[in-house]
Amino acid sequence: MHVQPSLCFDGRCEEGVEFSHKTRGTEVTRRIRFQESPETPQLGMVPPGSAHKVVQTSVRIGAMTVMASDGPCGGRPSVQGFAPLLTVPDEAKAEQLFAALADGGLVHMPLTTTFFVPRFGMVADRFGVS
Repeated sequence: MHVQPSLCFDGRCEEGVEFSHKTRGTEVTRRIRFQESPETPQLGMVPPGSAHKVVQTSVRIGAMTVMASDGPCGGRPSVQGFAPLLTVPDEAKAEQLFAALADGGLVHMPLTTTFFVPRFGMVADRFGVS
């Protein structure tokens, strides 16, 4: 069995993936829009005017692949029950990454020194991804 996380950006996938690229250095390896789907979406699955939205995208974060989509396209992403742990090479990179993720987001625990790592903090970015 292979477990692969998937995020729903509720209509803001393109923006979320671009933010992830800028802050985390991710790479899009595949993207399919509703209008490119080989199957016609079921009635009510895609709001009118959302054909350009993302039905599925694969994003590479280091050695891991995360899936993402626009989902129901309501514009109110809420990611719950999922918190990727990002490990970086040094404290300077931790400070830089934390600041970028906190910009427009919500800091749950400021970046600090702990007994288990030199820098640790908890933040939800502007899309609600912890």
